[in-house]
Amino acid sequence: MFYDEVKIYVKGGDGGNGIVAFRREKYVPRGGPSGGDGGRGGSVILEADASLTTLVDFRYRSHYRAERGQHGQGKNKHGRSAADLLLRVPAGVVVREAETGQVLADLVRDGQQVVVAAGGRGGRGNARFVSATDRAPTFAEKGAPGEERWLILELKLLADVGLVGLPNAGKSTLLARISAARPKIADYPFTTLTPVLGVVRADETRSFVVADIPGLIEGAHQGAGLGLKFLRHIERTRVLVHVLDVSLPAEEILSNWTTVNNELEQYNPELARRSQVIAANKIDIPGGEAGVASLQERLNDSCPIFPIAAATGAGIEPLIYHLATMLASLPPPPPLLEPTAAKVTTYDREGITITREDRVFLVKNREIERRVAMTYLDNEEAVRRLQVYLQEKGLEDALRQAGVFPGASVKIGKYEFEYKEEE
Repeated sequence: MFYDEVKIYVKGGDGGNGIVAFRREKYVPRGGPSGGDGGRGGSVILEADASLTTLVDFRYRSHYRAERGQHGQGKNKHGRSAADLLLRVPAGVVVREAETGQVLADLVRDGQQVVVAAGGRGGRGNARFVSATDRAPTFAEKGAPGEERWLILELKLLADVGLVGLPNAGKSTLLARISAARPKIADYPFTTLTPVLGVVRADETRSFVVADIPGLIEGAHQGAGLGLKFLRHIERTRVLVHVLDVSLPAEEILSNWTTVNNELEQYNPELARRSQVIAANKIDIPGGEAGVASLQERLNDSCPIFPIAAATGAGIEPLIYHLATMLASLPPPPPLLEPTAAKVTTYDREGITITREDRVFLVKNREIERRVAMTYLDNEEAVRRLQVYLQEKGLEDALRQAGVFPGASVKIGKYEFEYKEEE
């Protein structure tokens, strides 16, 4: 079964908690703090695997969580870090954040990886906080929470040449003739329901990959037929082979040519400008030769035309050699998509973003959120340390400028506090 777009949830493992412990042993006076650090949580990593061709594995499981780090122990024993969770996806997958649409990665090379949910670092034990003024700290840190988000995985097949055309123009027959691929072939519309890849060998040193895309019809860019779902798979191709049935009347041949190109233009104008070759198919059927002549006259050499008969193999060799030559001179596939910046429409001060929703002030700052999450809020000494940090960070000034008032709720990560003025 072919799946080329899925939505999944990923969460990095939380860091292990640091602990408060003291060394108490006979004959060891003033043993001191001995709380160990927590281990790092595992990260969720996506890796491109050229042997995969579909996202079907993610169809039946959509939630992925890495393990959390082990908690620290007494006697300065640190917790074990968790292993990363590695998820393999087909090469050609574009990774987007579901909420913002931001592009996180474009995995096109076999083995290419991206961390989509980083694990949280382990919290520090009280042994880490010994200082000249505090010889016996009674607080530690919790482990930092792992990142979590919903992702959209969109597969865009990696192929050098894309076959386009109306249903039953002969695309699948052509692919079966020039490669070892065996797509389903029948005499009714939409025989090809999913994209099919085939490797074509031109000679001893040259080969290329061809993608057979389900037939386009008028309105495909708006969802008609099967075109909208699969047009994405020709976005990476460098050459388009437009397969036309030239056994039809001359006016219908030209109309078919115009229809498909209009759909490419409407979906993505850059596709319509891509290098294109016409495979004038079915010259073995009566009227085919006349159809080729009419097409050549109408297009006036604006696009290379190769008369072929996919069913018998006539004219195939010149087409293959021409494509191999074109690919050798064309630039590499379109560049990787660059990550898009998330839009910020809220109050921003020195990296602290504050969004107000009625009486709630939502604070966004990675370091502040992490520090709050790692603080034991039931420990007075730890809370005092957090307050000093927030004041140094400038959060209080930022809240005042954003219009905070006594009694308002200030939400930082998963924690919500009531704002009070200092007495």
